[in-house]
Amino acid sequence: MRRYFFSRHEWFLVAILVMLCIGITSVNPSFLSIENLTDLLKSVTVLGIFSLGLFMVIVSGGFDISFTAIAQVTQYAVVAMLTYSFDGNIWVAMGMAIAFGLALGCVNGAIIHFFRIPPIMVTIATQSLYFGVMYVVTKGDLIHDIPLYFRDLSYARAIEFHNTDGTVYGLALVTVLWIALGIALAWFLKYTRLGRSIFAVGGNRTSAERIGFNLCLTTLFVYGAMGAIAGFASIVDVSIAGSVIPNSIVGKELQIIAAVILGGTAITGGKGSIQGTFLGVLLFAVLSNSLTLLKIPSFYYKVFTGLIILVSVAGSAMQIKRQENKKVRVQVDAPVSQ
Repeated sequence: MRRYFFSRHEWFLVAILVMLCIGITSVNPSFLSIENLTDLLKSVTVLGIFSLGLFMVIVSGGFDISFTAIAQVTQYAVVAMLTYSFDGNIWVAMGMAIAFGLALGCVNGAIIHFFRIPPIMVTIATQSLYFGVMYVVTKGDLIHDIPLYFRDLSYARAIEFHNTDGTVYGLALVTVLWIALGIALAWFLKYTRLGRSIFAVGGNRTSAERIGFNLCLTTLFVYGAMGAIAGFASIVDVSIAGSVIPNSIVGKELQIIAAVILGGTAITGGKGSIQGTFLGVLLFAVLSNSLTLLKIPSFYYKVFTGLIILVSVAGSAMQIKRQENKKVRVQVDAPVSQ
């Protein structure tokens, strides 16, 4: 049992996180303060929410580049309607964003399944389409005067603390929503037939179909869920930013992809965990924060992101090759029946 736990990728990430935290704390003792840690978690909440949706897509054997464009379009459309057309509240905004994102995500899933086009090609095309249409319609105008309930969501705290000088800080409600969504998805993937089908389809699509899993339903679900989660993330993003900037989300795809892969999700599908994805996001947050504390230029963050993707993809390829070699050895070594 001990050997099983310590051979898991998540323990490797935990060890790296602990070493990084010790190193950063030696330079800046305030790093491990509750105030800094809660701020750190809030700063990566949007990235973390996105990573949950992308995790399901990649585990299913798919890929998605368009989720940031879905979030950008959804954010602009929902905030514009609630600002200029009719009144609402934060729950109405979330419901609208989730429904709008779900619809756009299902478009991706339908094209991928029914036309048998590689997911990366479809989502590159829809990213350009969604984002391009939004820019043509909006002409790149910003929305500054958003309803106050968006900002209230950002300021809301699930747990509050007070400094001696009266400063209030604590665990943000949006961070709790991210963690709760992760727990719910982990339960869904483990204990429901549809959840298990996502891993099965990612592991071997043909075998999953033969044992009775519905490939159409699974494909539509993972891309629809990615769109819905992107819509939810877009509302959290605008609440933290305090305004709508038409190009503020698009361009962050690589960070989110790298966080999911760093968390141990196989780029070929069929393997990964919500816990690993969460740890991958945390590792990115700590590294980003450490670059700031150590006054290292921010472009090194992009270098690190590229290296993570390259090393992770190479590692997945090597693992697949080792598994294939084992199968070959088993077939060669198997005794021939008389």
